[in-house]
Amino acid sequence: MSEQFDVVIIGGGPGGYVCAVRCGQLGLKTAIVEKRGKLGGTCLNVGCIPSKALLHSSHAYEGAAHHYASFGVETSGVKLNLEKMMANKDDVVDGLTKGIEFLMKKNKVTYLKGTGAFTGAGKLNVTADDGSVTEIEYKNAVIATGSEVAPLGDIVIDEEKIVSSTGALALKSVPKSMVVIGAGVIGLELGSVWRRLGAEVTVVEYLDRITPGVDLEIAKTLQKSLTKQGFKFELGKKV
Repeated sequence: MSEQFDVVIIGGGPGGYVCAVRCGQLGLKTAIVEKRGKLGGTCLNVGCIPSKALLHSSHAYEGAAHHYASFGVETSGVKLNLEKMMANKDDVVDGLTKGIEFLMKKNKVTYLKGTGAFTGAGKLNVTADDGSVTEIEYKNAVIATGSEVAPLGDIVIDEEKIVSSTGALALKSVPKSMVVIGAGVIGLELGSVWRRLGAEVTVVEYLDRITPGVDLEIAKTLQKSLTKQGFKFELGKKV
């Protein structure tokens, strides 16, 4: 017989897991379903948190290699250990995802790893990576499945040569050159990481400015700063 819940939440990102915590606090029997295998969603696993960890590490590397001497801190033989830098990023993410799992346990939320699929009114199947299926029943369902990377025409994102923001967080080596398509905050952020580590970065943007939606004066100041760092910009250009 399938287990019954007051609420089932599909998606373990910041929308889903916060909802689950609140439902648990209100005394509802709650389940959360997440196919990634780790809670926290895009932001925690392949977005804000790992990118900030890499920004911090790359900033420290660039400072030690090029800037600390001007402050009276002389260094020599500075080398990049990319594997260790990536491991540090993964450790940061792992610690935070485990923290969210603890919140689920603390609030008596059942965490189901797998892909959820509705099979009928009040019924849901959760298929794990090994193919096993868990059947549950629910009174209420919340869909918080988040978003995916937007495709760009016929360009195939293979996460090796052509990467999304996710792939850009896990490159195995520093590329000699990198083209960033789109001058939004995510592209510029990840471009900054790899520029500091030694890549030649060119940003191609369809509009005639960077960071659409950001105040124009701030955007111009940011562009000047990035240009000083070595960025090249191709604005008003279509890929």
